[in-house]
Amino acid sequence: MQPKCYSVIIAGGKGTRFWPLSRSQRPKQLLKILGRRSLISETASRVLSISGRKQTLVVTVAEQLNALRKELQRLPRRNFLAEPYGKNTAPCIGLAALEVVAKNPGAVMVILPADHWVADINGFRNTIGAAVEIAMRQDSLVTIGIRPNYPETGYGYIMKGKSLGGKTAAYQVKRFREKPSVSMARQLIRQGSLWNSGIFVWKASLLLELMQRYQPTIARGLEQIKKAARGKSLGAPSPQIRNIVAREYKKMPNISIDYAVLEKAGSEGKVIAIEADFGWSDVGSWAAVHRMLPHDENGNAGNGKWLALGAKNSLIHAEDRLVVLLGVEDTVVVDTPDALLVGDIRRSQEVRELVDQLKKKGYGAYTIK
Repeated sequence: MQPKCYSVIIAGGKGTRFWPLSRSQRPKQLLKILGRRSLISETASRVLSISGRKQTLVVTVAEQLNALRKELQRLPRRNFLAEPYGKNTAPCIGLAALEVVAKNPGAVMVILPADHWVADINGFRNTIGAAVEIAMRQDSLVTIGIRPNYPETGYGYIMKGKSLGGKTAAYQVKRFREKPSVSMARQLIRQGSLWNSGIFVWKASLLLELMQRYQPTIARGLEQIKKAARGKSLGAPSPQIRNIVAREYKKMPNISIDYAVLEKAGSEGKVIAIEADFGWSDVGSWAAVHRMLPHDENGNAGNGKWLALGAKNSLIHAEDRLVVLLGVEDTVVVDTPDALLVGDIRRSQEVRELVDQLKKKGYGAYTIK
């Protein structure tokens, strides 16, 4: 365990691409779709040996705070920071950086999404350990890049620059490329580009310094929150501090840390990518779940009670009732007590748009429970 290392789990997402299983009150990170434990429980267990229980923080939105505290009871209650509402990852990570700096001005923070999957735990921990060492030695932002094994169009890509040498496969980041077409993804893979995992490692103080340079509006809001907190933990804020956080969040842009800081810092040579392969997935759609579950001889996979007769390459999630697929291909079926999804598994990224349509058509209640 690193005494100067804090893990920050980002857990504010709604996971709308997993409807009807995920709802606003039961977000993706709380789902048990790949094992007996929720995705966020798996994430927390991976980092406890890196940062320890007291130095593992969770940042979420206020409406999910109680559910996450209940799910992660091993963590102190003060380790949960609540945003008034989601404003993407830049304000969220900035808020966490304030908390880390208040606890240890020289500390490194490891930022991890709550809802990813890792198969090789030891490989993951070794990679993070190497990233922490680099971040401690030099003023650089470190991002973890995954060696791709197929041309995924839902991921961002990291284009590698100069190798830094040494035992760790680390490179200067040449450029970031967001969600390319299939043909461009194939080309990027041929060029040796990496999937952008969304796992970052850097000194909290460096992040706040770069926020001042690249995102002054966010930096000003964070400074006001810092003054109001007066060194006290943001995990146990007074009503006055909560009001100030809400006031400042209204002023901040809705922007990811990638666009807000990483791309700009990368153009100045301040971003390093570590190339890794530890069986990673962002579990971003039902198609991703299908790829990761054990398959039968016809490519079918599922959770719960299901039977596939003459069906191929399909996914079934059945919590209560028996679901039988007869002679269909490339199908996803998700059965819950109050809603049923049947669709083309190749279009599972579009479930997010489906949720928007439900709200427009007056079925918004089915997105909440």
